[in-house]
Amino acid sequence: MKTLENHMILFDGECPMCNLYTKAFVSTGMLAANGRAAYQNNMDNVCPVIDKQRAVNEIALINLNNGEVTYGIQSLFKVFGNTCPVFKPLFNFKPFARLMSKVYAFISYNRRVIIPAGTVGDSYPYQPTFKLHYRIAYLLFTWFCTGFILTGYAHLLTGIVPLGGPLREYFICGGQIICQGIIISTYARDKFWTYLGNMMTISFAGSLLLAIVMILNHWFRFPAIVYPLYFMAVAGLMFLEHIRRTKLLGLGWTLTITWILYRVALLAVILVA
Repeated sequence: MKTLENHMILFDGECPMCNLYTKAFVSTGMLAANGRAAYQNNMDNVCPVIDKQRAVNEIALINLNNGEVTYGIQSLFKVFGNTCPVFKPLFNFKPFARLMSKVYAFISYNRRVIIPAGTVGDSYPYQPTFKLHYRIAYLLFTWFCTGFILTGYAHLLTGIVPLGGPLREYFICGGQIICQGIIISTYARDKFWTYLGNMMTISFAGSLLLAIVMILNHWFRFPAIVYPLYFMAVAGLMFLEHIRRTKLLGLGWTLTITWILYRVALLAVILVA
């Protein structure tokens, strides 16, 4: 694999996702062994003229020979284009580049709620810029995907839970966003969007786990009891993850309790309806 020599990529050292994929660049030989560094480790030493805030928002790739800096999706295009030159025409195709820049921004500006940092606090003077439209887009995306998957999984639970209308799961998921949003607004308004982003990541991750069984169900028929038991196991994992994330955010137990109460109350309504 061809290595992009004399280049260094600056990643968010507090972002597990950023750490993982830049480490993969090095381990696969796409970048040299010293081709990655956390921007928290004084990026001035690497490139004094770098745009610090932009480097925090969009991953920066520095040419160590001439000091040239690329940001965001163009940094990734440069790494992949060097390794696989066949993709360069695609990367240079402006409509594709614009589309991928939006996809990259969608992920980058939501990265701290997709996979939260392992520590609490904003000790580094530069933090990712919060962009409301990308957070709202993330909430809508995860809401739609979660509702879609849960609607499909509901057909596997018909022996235990009555099958509802085609929009039931969308209303349930959207209702939880509204309810939890109202609750957090009463005592931690400054963490409103951060919490909702984390909460919907949990819901989305849970739905992806359910989707695995839905896919397998096309080839294998499991005993009927498997589907509700698996659903309960996934719900348990989501519960534990909710506790972990609210602890990282310093939000206490209130939101976890209301999160569970909402789901239990709705289940009771569905069963008696």
